[in-house]
Parts: sequence; structure tokens; C-alpha cells
Amino acid sequence: MSAPHATRAQTFRQLHASGLLLLANTWDAGTARVVESLGAPALATTSAGVAWAQGYPDGDALPVKVLLDVIASINRVAKAPLTADIEGGYSNDPEAVGEVVAGVLRAGAVGINLEDGTGPVELLAAKIQAARSASKRLGLDVFVNARTDVYLQGLVPEPRRLEETLARAERYRAAGADGLFVPGLVAANDIRTLAASVGLPLNLMADPRLPPLADLQALGVRRLSAGATLAKAIFGRVASLASDFLKDGSAAPLVTGAMAYPTLNALMLPTSDAALS
Repeated sequence: MSAPHATRAQTFRQLHASGLLLLANTWDAGTARVVESLGAPALATTSAGVAWAQGYPDGDALPVKVLLDVIASINRVAKAPLTADIEGGYSNDPEAVGEVVAGVLRAGAVGINLEDGTGPVELLAAKIQAARSASKRLGLDVFVNARTDVYLQGLVPEPRRLEETLARAERYRAAGADGLFVPGLVAANDIRTLAASVGLPLNLMADPRLPPLADLQALGVRRLSAGATLAKAIFGRVASLASDFLKDGSAAPLVTGAMAYPTLNALMLPTSDAALS
């Protein structure tokens, strides 16, 4: 394992040991630099944001080469450990998913999200095992965050969702998962039960219905991700501003809330450690 990768991987694991890790998901090198400059201890990509920024829909449609180029570009400019959302691994063949994971690690990431979606539990378990094998083969550590969509997509009736998530968590942990990501989970009692029972750091997705941050930490949550919300907000803002500009050509709205050119440009300098003020 290379020294920089080993250090970042160790740091990333330690960030899950206590407290609550906040991940403001980015989608390219520029947004990663902005987030890192704000003091973020780790970086994460959003699969949707990465896909949209490259002109592809979310949902395993992004070409793997494009994904790897984005990860490498972020790793080129950022010092913080990076975890990459790789959706379902862009294949239903676990061996092919293992090759994707190997490419992601070579590109500089130290963690991945792998999701089950509507697929069978056994398939994600096999993908997790393949990810572990790929990292072992390369001698590079990888934090595998297993995402289950039981709550987000309502894969089973509501009264059974906690039970189903617990069962999937056990299967994914046995396969080699390091963390459990349960987007759509917002009920405090279910959060408490999962955090105490799964034996893995619990990751939630930001949602207005969630309890306050301090309560989440008390409930045992170890990681909270913005997901695609930042990307959706930015794309929405671009659409609104561009629509108004195309109507009347007014520049005044374009500068409201905009970052100063020197500040933004300085963030992109190779040796820049500039922080936003």
C-alpha cells in the first residue's frame, strides 16, 4: 500500500470511530476543492451529481472510464480522504464490479458506496466480497459502505422495514462491509435500533425529517451524507439564473451570492491552501 493511500485510508476509518462525520457530497475537482477548503475532514462523491455534470443520467449509466477520470481529478487537487459512490458497481457481475473497485482505488479513493437497489441481497453481498478481494489483491485498503434501499424505495411494507434492514445488514457485514448506509431512514426509534444492533457505523442521508444533529449523534449515527442535494440545488440555481438572464440579459442577479473571482481562482492553484472567508 502506498504511503499517501495508507494514511488517507487510516484517517477515513478513524473518522467513523466516534463522533458524526458530515459529508457534503461533491461531483468534480472544483466542488471538491471548495468543500475541502471549508475544513471538511473527508470528501465524498454523489453518483447523481457526477453523472449529471458529465451529461449522463443517474442509475449505473455513467461509463466507468468517466467515473475514474473524475475520481483521479479530485485526487489530484485534494488532500482529504475520498470515498466514491459507485452505485451498483456498474455491473451485475461481481467480478466486473471488483475490477471497477480496483480502478477506483488506483484513481485515489479510499472508500466506496455499493448499493443493493431493487436487486437481490445475495448479489450485493457477492459484490462486497469482490470489492474486498480487489483491494486485497492491490494491497490497498478500502472502506466499503453498503447501501440498502429498503426505506428509500420501500422495498418491503413499512412494518417490516426495520427487520428487513437488520437482516440485510448482517448479510452485508458478513460479506465484508465496513459501514451501513440507509437512505430514507428518519424515525428515531429505528435509527437507535439499527445503530445499536448492526455492528457497523450507521450512515444516513440528510433529510428535513431527521432529528437534529446532536440527537442523531446521541442515537449512534456515525455518518451523515448530503447525497445529491447539493448538486440538485446548484443545478436548480443555474437553471433559474440562466432562465432569467435569457429573458432580459440582466447581470445583477448573477452576482448575488457569487464567490469572488480571486477567491475561487486561488482555490484551483496547485499549491493553494486558501480558505473561504
